Amino acid sequence: MKSWLQPPRLRIGEESEHQPRHATWLELFYDLVFVVAVSQVAHNLHDNLSLSGFLGFVFLFIPIWWAWIGTTFYANRFDSDDIGHRLLTAVQMVAIAALAVNVHHALGESSAGFALSYFAGRAVLVIEYLRAAKHIPQARKLAIRYATGFAIAACLWLLSAFVPIPQRFVLWGLGLLIDFATPLTAKRLQQGLLPHPEHLPERFGLFTIIVLGEAIIAVVDGVSQQKWDIQSAIAAVFGFSIAFSLWWIYFENIDGSSMRSAGATGRFSIYNVWLYGHLPLVIGLAATGVGVEHVVSSEAGVAMSDAVRWLLCGSVALCLLSLGILHRTGVIFKCKVRTKYRIGAAAVILVLAIAGIGWPPVVVIGLVAIVCAIQVVQDLYQSGKLTLE
Repeated sequence: MKSWLQPPRLRIGEESEHQPRHATWLELFYDLVFVVAVSQVAHNLHDNLSLSGFLGFVFLFIPIWWAWIGTTFYANRFDSDDIGHRLLTAVQMVAIAALAVNVHHALGESSAGFALSYFAGRAVLVIEYLRAAKHIPQARKLAIRYATGFAIAACLWLLSAFVPIPQRFVLWGLGLLIDFATPLTAKRLQQGLLPHPEHLPERFGLFTIIVLGEAIIAVVDGVSQQKWDIQSAIAAVFGFSIAFSLWWIYFENIDGSSMRSAGATGRFSIYNVWLYGHLPLVIGLAATGVGVEHVVSSEAGVAMSDAVRWLLCGSVALCLLSLGILHRTGVIFKCKVRTKYRIGAAAVILVLAIAGIGWPPVVVIGLVAIVCAIQVVQDLYQSGKLTLE
């Protein structure tokens, strides 16, 4: 039987960093609520294919992603599987579920509910950091810094629920800026408290799987919404191919070596690149799923609309550009060649978006799939070449 009041424990340090560390069952269960939240915000974009719709999608996706980030980094350092922590996690799950419920009109009539839901989730995180500060002396300054910054941001979200639109959204933006800035102001306090180099890459990989799952769902939903024909079947195969290629070139290149080397050399900046560099990638992956669904469910013989073409091509290009940056900075396998291929592929896909006016959907998605598949082939070729050398 778990203890009710087992204090948080420090899960990092010289000894723990050399021990195998994987996501707990509670963390995996916690992720399920984000599957729903990501699905709901993607559905919002599906119903509003426009520049304003995409910007709204990004604006709502960021707090969902940041809520996951906050809990992940806390668990990485201070996870303790006592009943108190389980119950606090359950409260956070309820808050994220409420966030998902309010997503559909979060920029309108449900915005107050969205703000209160986000506040509730962050308030629980602040409580957990205060517990860590009380029970772990060597982490007290860092935990208090995080608790203070996150509490200020959470209060702005709480206050926003009681002011009218558009001032409400100004407070949201200010709150997110404080949330994002808080880890950056704690660089000195992270000395000796760097995240676990094995656990963190696994957790980011799991969230990447969540957003990649949207592309798979999109293929199924797109095909199920209309009668089977050759075009929809081919488009569905291409859509799956895009998701599979993006999965391949991300997970084939992630191993946590940058985390281990950062711990040895004291390069704290790599953790911030990990933290913020994944945001455009997961945004692009989630939006790609929406674009794929529109293509698969499109009518045969009708040219792809500008909105769908730019959503699909722009989202995949954003993914590839993000991967190129992650390669360049060494967050994933550091390689100048792969950096050039990723960025070059992003440029090619943007050219397709510009030149593809009037093209059939199956042609556009097919060309995008080919560009992504070339990335896989290039990685295999280079890996084989490196092995021979």
